[in-house]
Amino acid sequence: MILKRETVMDSGYMKQMPFSVEAEQALLGSVIIKPEAFDKIGGMIQPEDFYLAEHQHIYSAVVKMFMQSKVIDAVTLVNALVEQGDRDEAGGIQYISLLTQSVPSASNVLDYAKIVKDNATLRRLIQICDEVNTSAYEAAAPVREIVDAAEQKIFDISHNNTTKDFRHIRDIMQNVYQELELKCENKGAISGQKTGFSGLDRMLVQMGAGDLVIVGARPGMGKTSFAMNIGVNAAKASGKAVCIFSLEMSGEQLVTRILSSEALIDSYSLRSGQLKPEDWDNIAGVITTLSGCEIYVDDTSAITATDMKAKLRRIPNLGMVIIDYIGLMQSTMNTDNRAVAVGDISRNLKIMAKDFGIPIICCAQLNRGTESRPGAGKKPTLADLRDSGSIEQDADIVLFLYRDEYYKDISGSDDDAAAESANTAEVIIAKNRHGSVGNVKMGWIGQFTKFRTLEEDLRNEG
Repeated sequence: MILKRETVMDSGYMKQMPFSVEAEQALLGSVIIKPEAFDKIGGMIQPEDFYLAEHQHIYSAVVKMFMQSKVIDAVTLVNALVEQGDRDEAGGIQYISLLTQSVPSASNVLDYAKIVKDNATLRRLIQICDEVNTSAYEAAAPVREIVDAAEQKIFDISHNNTTKDFRHIRDIMQNVYQELELKCENKGAISGQKTGFSGLDRMLVQMGAGDLVIVGARPGMGKTSFAMNIGVNAAKASGKAVCIFSLEMSGEQLVTRILSSEALIDSYSLRSGQLKPEDWDNIAGVITTLSGCEIYVDDTSAITATDMKAKLRRIPNLGMVIIDYIGLMQSTMNTDNRAVAVGDISRNLKIMAKDFGIPIICCAQLNRGTESRPGAGKKPTLADLRDSGSIEQDADIVLFLYRDEYYKDISGSDDDAAAESANTAEVIIAKNRHGSVGNVKMGWIGQFTKFRTLEEDLRNEG
């Protein structure tokens, strides 16, 4: 068999593609003479990781035999290759024998696999650089898109190059025990993020690293304000970066709403410019405070999860992401079925939360079914999430907002109960992967679009 190395010209010099024929042969030989070695490298090595097509065919046959629980040795492997049409019997026996003789020690199979994997990664990196080089020369897309695509490809190599194996429970318990000790010694050492609302935090404890949190409500119920309140609270308390993707409102509209909530200035006054002297003092104080927080706003419309990931990778010390809202996101799938597209989006958001190790809060619309139900039945349930059941499935936490005021006309009423209802809201914890579900009463100040912790919660906290 004649082995050929692929070469490329670069500035007049011949360069060879990185690969090790010795490592590839030793890896295949190890699996042939010691088939149980495949258990160690099965999830680590793929057929395309081999440089030589001959080796790719042999490893593919080994994988197929392993999946069919067939005995793997030189004879059965040659027979499998002949059946696949990848080898004649005479040449097959000769080369398989060569592979078994080229193994220094089958116990070093992981070392051989690492060499093969590292070379495959380098070749993939070279290929990507060539693709990026071609895209840059052609300039067929906006520069930002070309840069984002290049970053995504590099990220995929880094992310997909690590294969995790089983860990014994004793090792995991040691990590959990150390984390428990840290939490007991320092109450502020909780690894997740708090909402900043004591009543809600008591039930959730925290929004954990990798959690996808869905905030669902009918339009005008206050889900954007609720998400922004949590984001500002987290930025102030943690000092970490909070990134907001606003697909519905412009950055200026969103920040105006945040100013209204934080400075306690009527939103109408901010929009109309009818401000009192003391309002300017409040605005100046809020601007000073929030300018010191790491809060970033992106108001790109119809963005995809892939675009989000590319942008978030450039943010240091990322602590939380807020998306308003999932119904306006675009899927990378080519489908006219919106339920399938939203399912793809929610799945990618969950993966993104896990990859970055942060909570992602995503607002979602509810269908009109709540409005047709009588009385207290208008309170939303998981079945009311619009577009796809995948949102419910992928989410770790699902919160619904409910206000009686939304369904009742209580303007001008002297009834104390009605007046109190206008100033309260209910956060329904419909799904909580880490704990219990239930309802939490919160204060709602409509003129400032602000949610607040009720006084009774503050007393309990004390």
